[in-house]
Amino acid sequence: MKISLSWLRDYLDLELDTDRIGEILTAIGLEVEGTEEVESVQGGLRDIVVGHVLTCDKHPDADKLKVTTVDVGQEEPLQIVCGAPNVAAGQKVPVALVGALIYTGPEESFKIKRSKIRGVESQGMICAADELGLGTDHSGIMVLDEDAEIGMSGAQYFQVETDTIYDIGLTPNRSDATSHMGVARDLHAYLSVHHDYQQPLRTPDSPEITATQTTSISVDIQAPEACPRLSGVALSQVSVGDSPAWLRRRLESIGVRSINNIVDITNYILHDMGQPLHAYDMKEVADQQLRARFLPEGSKFTTLDGVERSLQSTDLMICDGADKPLCIAGVFGGEGSGVTESTTDIFLESAHFDAQTIRRTSMSHFLRTDAAQVFEKGSDPTITRRALERAVALMSELAGAQQSSEIIDHQPTDIEPVTCEVRWDRIDLLIGNKIPHETTQTILEALDFKLVGSSPTALTVEVPASRADVLREVDVIEEILRIYGFNQIEIGSTSNYALIPAEYPSSHYLREQVSQLLTGRGMAEMMGLSLTTVDRAEICGTAEQLVHINNTSNIDLSIMRPSVLLSGLESIKNNINRRQLELRLYEYGRAYRQSEAGYHEQESLCIYVTGESDTHWIEGKQTTDFYELKAHVEAVLRRLGIRSYQQSESDHELLDYGLHYHRGPQSMVHLGRVSREAARILGIDQEVYVAEIMWDTVRAFAQKSEIHIVAPSKYPSSSRDLALMLPEQVQFEEIRSMAMKAGKPYVTSVSLFDVYAPDDMKAQGQKSYAIQLTFQSGDKTLKDKEIDKAIKKITSTLQSTLGAEIRK
Repeated sequence: MKISLSWLRDYLDLELDTDRIGEILTAIGLEVEGTEEVESVQGGLRDIVVGHVLTCDKHPDADKLKVTTVDVGQEEPLQIVCGAPNVAAGQKVPVALVGALIYTGPEESFKIKRSKIRGVESQGMICAADELGLGTDHSGIMVLDEDAEIGMSGAQYFQVETDTIYDIGLTPNRSDATSHMGVARDLHAYLSVHHDYQQPLRTPDSPEITATQTTSISVDIQAPEACPRLSGVALSQVSVGDSPAWLRRRLESIGVRSINNIVDITNYILHDMGQPLHAYDMKEVADQQLRARFLPEGSKFTTLDGVERSLQSTDLMICDGADKPLCIAGVFGGEGSGVTESTTDIFLESAHFDAQTIRRTSMSHFLRTDAAQVFEKGSDPTITRRALERAVALMSELAGAQQSSEIIDHQPTDIEPVTCEVRWDRIDLLIGNKIPHETTQTILEALDFKLVGSSPTALTVEVPASRADVLREVDVIEEILRIYGFNQIEIGSTSNYALIPAEYPSSHYLREQVSQLLTGRGMAEMMGLSLTTVDRAEICGTAEQLVHINNTSNIDLSIMRPSVLLSGLESIKNNINRRQLELRLYEYGRAYRQSEAGYHEQESLCIYVTGESDTHWIEGKQTTDFYELKAHVEAVLRRLGIRSYQQSESDHELLDYGLHYHRGPQSMVHLGRVSREAARILGIDQEVYVAEIMWDTVRAFAQKSEIHIVAPSKYPSSSRDLALMLPEQVQFEEIRSMAMKAGKPYVTSVSLFDVYAPDDMKAQGQKSYAIQLTFQSGDKTLKDKEIDKAIKKITSTLQSTLGAEIRK
């Protein structure tokens, strides 16, 4: 939100410098994220001065140019070549000196230089109105008043205004600070308490205007829960045109584009008082009546931007007497009912709408207007009439409008103010300092809280209607602290800490350990977006499982990712498209799904490998394969102390083939190659291998595992190969675990190096595995007979348990 310092000075006499004011705003909860200096004329007319044309002669070598001498208050007059037809001796003119910048557009300018024009030296430029940003006229130079002082700066002569704009990061609860009046109120409270500021907050007067009573209007609230108050007034003889310069400057300084005097006045009231207004062309309002009501689900309505929208039954609408919708209440106007250049009679509406109703409608239709953002925070229900009176006065002054009806103000039920009892000891406890009671009362009164009761233990206050967020005792105490000052709170000499037992090792510690491991293995950590599109999300699950959100920033990204793999694959696609083909990435993140039991979040660690890699110092680059990925995954599990698990074929929806590591029904890891269909949908044209590690599961296993450090053996190892004929359904993991168990204590590893399954063997339901057994002892060199004895036990176990046959 942008706040103008000069605008604030309409309410307060601010003598502090701009930096100090920014510090105060931040201290009272209106955090200043940046400041900007703006000028009423681009460039501030720097190096532009008033000059007096002494002589004006024809250029010796150009018919349309003239050579002038101009007194600009310097020791010597300047010689300036000018092509304007109206330049003449004796005139007072604006002169751009050498070095001045002349702006030809918002971001474009050129510098005046000493130069020769057709052989005659020119030491500046006599300016036209459009060259100074003071109009659009380029028919000739500007001729100033005869009494203009020679040498006076252009900024002083044309009264260029400089303003400071504060960019405030407004928190969602601060409904009262959405306007300059609200910010000024907070500043006034702070200055009253800390700077002994004695002046009251100035509020603009609205002169009384006598209504001509030529128009009979009415308002009807059919949904009082969504529209507690609706006010309106009719204006006639309206002359729609350009706004005066002061109004345009005010709006443009805070980034609001000037449209016409009527619309600009409604925007001015919005940013000045915090009350949105809406002006309707009276000829479009049937029966001269406005109705606040809900329309049936699916009703069609075309908004001001020309988009036809399908309404929801919860969208509050402003309709005319014939129930024709004119406006989405508090959000956006309709096509055809707004003010145009031909409008002469208007119906001006000012209302208070329910915050939740406006928020729901604004978000569902992706209409994030200034008015909606005020209403959804909670507008002040007491200022609807006052805002109308102010707007009528301005429209009368700036558009010649005549008030042709009394102000109609309909409020079906009284809006009761909130009262809170605030205990003195509770204030001291929560703030941490003992604040004098007089100071507390001064702060609350400065913030427009009414003191309606007091006792030795507590005081009772009535919350101002502008503070929709203040409902409880603690909210009032927060308001006291804001103005008293966080920096005023003393830091005690002792600190208290609660000793809370935590899991060990912590999730953060385990993540750091695994991250260091993967980074050391040549991988880079990434962080992907947790949102995705519908077509990508449906790769990973049925439509019923997807979690939809209302994303107003990007309507395409409307699904919470059902798998973390989607964001990583999207990153891989983007990198491949930019010719980054060799990728080793890992990512921590959450996936989101829903079922009949509710919403579910699953934290995962995903690993991605694709392209070629420098994995061998002799062979050089090798193409990524499944086994490289498997090595990364098993390194992670080893680092976490997880060594026992089962393996089976993966059924992951994103994979063509792969493995599934699990302990019984508890899934730990899916790893494999991304399916061709998924790669096609995601736009990836090279093989990618991925692993999805269920981090919550493996973390729980890791916390129960003990990591034992074993010194490497100083004795040699020995390897033996076995060729096994096995039933087709036997998995290597079964062979590995049985061989490791039967070969204790000398078998240190079992690896698979060949699978052979010709057609005749398949026909018999068999296959051949070639495995390598590695033997080693920690305290001696193994003899052949010890190794042979272990092999005999292993083969016997595999034969009796799995039906294996030893191939010779």
